[in-house]
Amino acid sequence: MAKIHIQGNGYKSGDEKSLRSTMESLVGEESDSLGSDLELNGVADKYGFIGGSQQGTVDTAENIPPEVLRQREVKWLEMLNSWDKWMSKKHKKVKLRCQKGIPPSLRGRAWLYLSGGKVKREQNQGKFQEAIQLDGEILFSLLKRVSPVAHRHLKKHKIDPVLYMTEWFMCAFSRTLPWASVLRVWDIFFCEGVKVIFRVGLVLLKCMLGSQEKLKACPGQYETMERLRAIESCYMQEGFLIKEILELQLSERDVEKEHLAQLQSWKESHGELHCKSPPRMHGARAIMAAEPPSRQDLQQKPTIVIDPAQINNSEKKEKDKSKAEKKRNKKDSTLDTPEDQPVPDQSQPMHRETFTLQASNQSLSSTEQDTYL
Repeated sequence: MAKIHIQGNGYKSGDEKSLRSTMESLVGEESDSLGSDLELNGVADKYGFIGGSQQGTVDTAENIPPEVLRQREVKWLEMLNSWDKWMSKKHKKVKLRCQKGIPPSLRGRAWLYLSGGKVKREQNQGKFQEAIQLDGEILFSLLKRVSPVAHRHLKKHKIDPVLYMTEWFMCAFSRTLPWASVLRVWDIFFCEGVKVIFRVGLVLLKCMLGSQEKLKACPGQYETMERLRAIESCYMQEGFLIKEILELQLSERDVEKEHLAQLQSWKESHGELHCKSPPRMHGARAIMAAEPPSRQDLQQKPTIVIDPAQINNSEKKEKDKSKAEKKRNKKDSTLDTPEDQPVPDQSQPMHRETFTLQASNQSLSSTEQDTYL
């Protein structure tokens, strides 16, 4: 039998049988650590993914004999231990082995080396961990203003923000929300910047934990985490979620102010950040201001030609619609109050906001909501 001698974090020396038993023990340890995820989100497939649209079956997957798979694992472990030499002198061989298929047990590790992610991770240790923890503290502090009930509950049970918001922020909610809602959120996110990501997180926390009635089902840490991992579909529905996001008052200034406060708190408790992050780019306008593009850079490719007549007709319709609304508003404002009906005082609400919304197509709230139109 072939002997295997792997250095570092690989498998220890032994024959193929010991290698197989070692791999099985590693798989067992990993499956134990994933227990909570499996219970909450369903069983993971053989590639490690939970849920999703991957509907592959055992019948459709390529069946590779175990002996061949073990041989490939040994070859890949040898390559990874001398990666620089293989890439510089035997790149064609690496390419051929990738085309044959990377062994499933080493695929994640091989991808890191192939993409350059291994080097980047070593060169930037702690950078993204600090950044996501800092954003988590910003989100948690903002939650105190948006939903004190949810904030007190999470603080009481010592649930750190990184436990529930890491996937939200790292994946920009693409693994949390329905796809229709993801697209709408990203539409606004690309235009207005990171404050939109904070708004979505705050809305979801408020909807799931924002009242004493809802907290009755969350007596402890486990139940709270389970609730946040299984957000009710009605709160993620496109129309409801976008409306809540736009109505939530949170500006770039609020985010930056809280960022500075949490950064100061971080320095007092942990010291200086190991990797200083660049300034946030708050939306498309800030990005263009930071790196002004040329007209050539902005030219559409392929160019889409629009008939000028269509533009004129569209502008005319908008003007006519605006004039009609102004006439309607003017007519409504000139209506006299009947003599037998008392004039409402301060104790009798006039429902002015409701009246305006019915007679106007203007934004529902502040100037922060221009993208709603």
